Amino acid sequence: MASTTPKEGNDPHGEGRWISMHQRFVTETRDAEPEVLWVGDSLIQNLFNSRIWDTSFCLMHSLNFGISGDRTENVLWRLQNGELENLSPKMIVLSVGQENYGDTPEKIAEGLQAICSLIRSKQPQAFLIVLTLLPRGSPDSPLRTRNVKVNEMMAEYVKGNSRLQLVNIDTGFVQVDGTISHHDMFDYMSLTQKGYSKAFEPVNELLTQLLQEMEGEVGRTEAEGSAD
Repeated sequence: MASTTPKEGNDPHGEGRWISMHQRFVTETRDAEPEVLWVGDSLIQNLFNSRIWDTSFCLMHSLNFGISGDRTENVLWRLQNGELENLSPKMIVLSVGQENYGDTPEKIAEGLQAICSLIRSKQPQAFLIVLTLLPRGSPDSPLRTRNVKVNEMMAEYVKGNSRLQLVNIDTGFVQVDGTISHHDMFDYMSLTQKGYSKAFEPVNELLTQLLQEMEGEVGRTEAEGSAD
């Protein structure tokens, strides 16, 4: 139930950082005109400081609404409380669920699906891209197994939906012996610069392709209009 019940983020130290970030995001919706909106947890927040953000995603007119530590219910709350207003992005990229400690794979998948439904209802023009949960920890980590199951359920969920795609960002992080290199994830969970480049290259390729196709459709429509 918790994974699909909207809830404000935790503020364990009484600093108000989470709500301050949310309020800043809401303010940004009033002025920004992004083509790509990024929503999620620390994977999205820290993407902002990566090289691939500077060299690729920033050039796509991206807006980053990532908050470290967010669970699916926190993202639901944010999106229900202003972060999807005033905007009309062409694409929305979602990554959350890694922080849903204590939840079963089924509950995490339900939370992700609830977010997808909300995004589709509030931003029907946007192509929605959901990222798989990355492997983490040691080879026998129960959280690694949990993430695999979530990914399998989400793969089934997106089948047959032409406006929703699941992108596998595990581009070979697990080595032959089952371990993860610290060159890719310095703490065996968080991506390094190298890790970000590896994980997000498939996303970069898809976004580039979609933007080109959308621009082509606009060009054809304008040409047809002028011909009339």
